[in-house]
Amino acid sequence: MPGPLDGVRVIDLSTMISGPLATMLLGDQGADVIKVEAPGSGDLVRRLGTNKRGMSPTFATVNRNKRSIVLNLREKRGRELLEKLVATADVFVQNFRPGTTDRMGIGEVDLRKIRPDLIYVSISGFGESGPYAGKRVYDPLIQALSGLATIQADRDSGRPQMVRLIIPDKLTAMTAAQAITAALFVRQRTGKGEHVRLSMLDAMVSFLWPEGMAGYTWVGDESERSRPQLAQDLVFETTDGFMTAGTVSDAEWEAFARSVDHPEWLEDERFSTPAGRVTYVTERLDLMARALRGRTTAEWMDRFDAIGVPCAPILDRAGLLHHPQIAANQLIVESDHPHAGRMRQTRPAARFDENPAEIRLPAPLHGEHTDEILGQAGISSAERARLRDAGVIG
Repeated sequence: MPGPLDGVRVIDLSTMISGPLATMLLGDQGADVIKVEAPGSGDLVRRLGTNKRGMSPTFATVNRNKRSIVLNLREKRGRELLEKLVATADVFVQNFRPGTTDRMGIGEVDLRKIRPDLIYVSISGFGESGPYAGKRVYDPLIQALSGLATIQADRDSGRPQMVRLIIPDKLTAMTAAQAITAALFVRQRTGKGEHVRLSMLDAMVSFLWPEGMAGYTWVGDESERSRPQLAQDLVFETTDGFMTAGTVSDAEWEAFARSVDHPEWLEDERFSTPAGRVTYVTERLDLMARALRGRTTAEWMDRFDAIGVPCAPILDRAGLLHHPQIAANQLIVESDHPHAGRMRQTRPAARFDENPAEIRLPAPLHGEHTDEILGQAGISSAERARLRDAGVIG
């Protein structure tokens, strides 16, 4: 059964994570994604980490459901072949630094002459203008400039800290995928294409704003004291590991206090209201932490689940693979990659009853589908051989 984006063709010139993860999401949902790579080694992510035939684990995950073609866009004939593919496409995605595609002759204005209703997507690091527009960018730079590293600062020393996952890259990808489907929807209604412009910086600041910038939301009443900077991590040590528990509502706080055998906390005026529990969060969480050190995680889980206190064990990565809730969701799937061997990954997170998203294709070798794609575009085998000898295709 075809996915919800069956029939949509995406030409993907992006590399690293933000663009490729966005197009992976589209591919999961049925789009035909053609990954255009440069001659040589292709996307740098292919070689980052444990490598099996040019296939790192990250590359194998974020480039599934795609076909790979190698085109030398420094050559006029290479650009002409790209234009031939664009003529059949609905979406074009690139994450070069601003101005690069215009200089290459494949900017939005150039390609719209070929496909007037094209959805052209430009993903940048910092934006298309301003003092940082031309800078090279990686995820930690966005964590730094967006304020995320400061929000994550150590409570005691105040030293900024990076999130260990590439949150800005992934968030930008998800924002881009949603924007692309919105652009496809409006094109269906109006017949007009769209230029979607998105920077990693804009996506990250917008994401962290609701609570991360709560102290600066009311103009004229700014305050540096806001919840993310003050709150302890909700990580509680037990006799055999770690867990977390939440007590936002009055009912949850009361249930927690009684479960840990400290009903006297309910008489403490500091904690009698949700606002008070936020104001005195350090004192409250210190009490909770001391109480939870006395039993195992499983014992606390049984107590809290019985009385309605939100809680969960803190799993290590190996434990995640075997947790019963993960298993019930059928989230982690195994398959045989034809070139790299047995692999484990997550299925598409969003489920569609009528048009399911699925993993149809493994991540491709560099240029694996060049002949297939160009053959479908009407380029003969003899012409492909000449192009390969000339270094135009790979």
